[in-house]
Amino acid sequence: MQTSNTPIWQPSATQLAGHHLTAFKRLAEIAYNQPLPDYSSLWQASVTDPGRFWSLAWDYCGVMGDKGSVPLVNGDDMLTARFFPEARLNYAENLLCRHDNSTAIVFWGEDKLKRQLSWQELHQQVSVLQQAMQQAGIQPGDRVAGFMPNMPETVLAMLAASSLGAVWTSCSPDFGTDGALDRFGQTAPRLLFCPDGYWYNGKQISIRDKMQTLAQGLPSVEKIIVVPYLGDTSSFAQAVPKAVTLADFTAAFNVKPVQFVRLDFNHPLFILYSSGTTGKPKCIVHGSGGTLLQHLKEHQLHSDVHRGDNLFYFTTCGWMMWNWLVSGLASGAALMLYDGSPFADEGKVLWDYAEQEHFTQFGTSAKYLDGVHKSGLVPIHHWKLPRLRAIFSTGSPLVAESFDWVYANIKSDLNLASISGGTDIVSCFALGCASLPVYRGELQCRGLGMAVDIYNELGKPVQRGKGEMVCTRPFPSMPIAFWNDPEGEKYQQAYFKRFKGIWCHGDYAEITPHDGVIIYGRSDTVLNPGGVRIGTAEIYRQVESFAEVLECLAVGQRWQGDERVILFVKLRSDVELNEHLNSFIKAQIKNGASPRHVPAKIIAVADLPKTISGKIVELAVKNVIHGEPVNNLSSLANPDALKLFENLPQLQH
Repeated sequence: MQTSNTPIWQPSATQLAGHHLTAFKRLAEIAYNQPLPDYSSLWQASVTDPGRFWSLAWDYCGVMGDKGSVPLVNGDDMLTARFFPEARLNYAENLLCRHDNSTAIVFWGEDKLKRQLSWQELHQQVSVLQQAMQQAGIQPGDRVAGFMPNMPETVLAMLAASSLGAVWTSCSPDFGTDGALDRFGQTAPRLLFCPDGYWYNGKQISIRDKMQTLAQGLPSVEKIIVVPYLGDTSSFAQAVPKAVTLADFTAAFNVKPVQFVRLDFNHPLFILYSSGTTGKPKCIVHGSGGTLLQHLKEHQLHSDVHRGDNLFYFTTCGWMMWNWLVSGLASGAALMLYDGSPFADEGKVLWDYAEQEHFTQFGTSAKYLDGVHKSGLVPIHHWKLPRLRAIFSTGSPLVAESFDWVYANIKSDLNLASISGGTDIVSCFALGCASLPVYRGELQCRGLGMAVDIYNELGKPVQRGKGEMVCTRPFPSMPIAFWNDPEGEKYQQAYFKRFKGIWCHGDYAEITPHDGVIIYGRSDTVLNPGGVRIGTAEIYRQVESFAEVLECLAVGQRWQGDERVILFVKLRSDVELNEHLNSFIKAQIKNGASPRHVPAKIIAVADLPKTISGKIVELAVKNVIHGEPVNNLSSLANPDALKLFENLPQLQH
């Protein structure tokens, strides 16, 4: 990918003076007893002595709890390292850090519903939920689940559960019943929260049949708590076994101070799920302290989130960005929650929301930004966003041309931060930093405290070039375990099989001369025509520049003892893949990437398979074109799309 030596944006001296990172660096120089003149030197210090760094981050970010005297034991061994072994804390206590009447949560449910809660109201509603959970017998370590939209009650239920030391786990209600059972069936929650339905793209969506199936298929669930969204909780609860309305669940309790059970640093907080495209989803257990501390670091030192900011991320409750978003409360920010289609009201809804509620950070996906671009919408002409300081993008690599488009069409003075990490670490390996310049096509930096490197196939560091993204030192948000993996075999297989004692994340990446990062795609989908490794993102960057192409997907097909590149394109409804467009796409790939990147075949399809969180599933398509099974169709939002790739005549010659 071509990048420039000239930054496309950099913070002003005035902006830098008020950044969290500026203040933190002064403290770090004292703690490390050495000058730290730039980000690179601070990063190096943070990974050379991670115990000292994370202890300093705890202090700077104001973690509430008992830190203990030892920040890290077994720091040279990723599998046995343990951060803050003496610490005691509670995640919810840190999120409920304010008690005033200013806004804590704003919620928009498309154009159907708008609400807000103050910090004081947040405490009050968590209080009655906590008492109801206590009466239901919820203890530390019990699981409480949400089959919920991204709405205030989801945050409230999570906070009430974690205040008691229970473990929160969630999916969004657009999951199919098989997908939900594959997840919750493994983790056996005692309580399950759900809505009485939800809105999407202006349509009322019923989940009554789903909930009847889940009630029967989850014997561990003792109560299903029905949250009002469409306004039909009573009849919904009557139709679903074990169901009770939220109002009835909490009716017996009056507001009193919330109690917080302080537990070990590694006490389980969240169970997140892998996409499950190659089998049943992995149940990834994240600890309270590691999740909190990592999110505080990313919010404050990287994203420059301050008390009083209005933090938005478009996400569902089935994606780890929801967990990342809600931790913003711990920095004193207000959460801007949205549920529904991001393209509702002809694509205007999120920009109306951003303007009316004065977003300071706007988080989304690369696909969304590309979709806004192709829709012809130009936010800079129609919406005033004076407080907006950052746009975050994740889900797939943000191509260089999208950087140009954002600065020209949304706002010229903001930190455009492409970020990358995942469910496995509930955070980021590489991300943005409000104090650093932005170079088009690059993630700005490796995360502080994250010893990220690039290895070749022999397990040796690559000074300049592409390879496997790895992490060589422990970090607090490593999963504490996989659920139902008592010997840790699945855990070790997932991250440490490739390089002994080194976390291999599965991204094909490069560290740039600016010390930024470029992600070229997942390493298990890297193309290998003629023995040359090619990241799929390098092809997508070229193809997605065509207005005619809505989405694309590239896979390698085994062919005559080698591999050839096949490109599938989903086109606009008024476009057909004729020879003219075919030739133009190939020419763009050849000139913009290289002749090696040019696909042997370009094939138009009506749809591309995606996970429920919206990620295109390359491996499933690769399996189908080779006649191999796809093990877990329930992980897909549109599994019928795979039929479009079966027995294609274009692939037989």
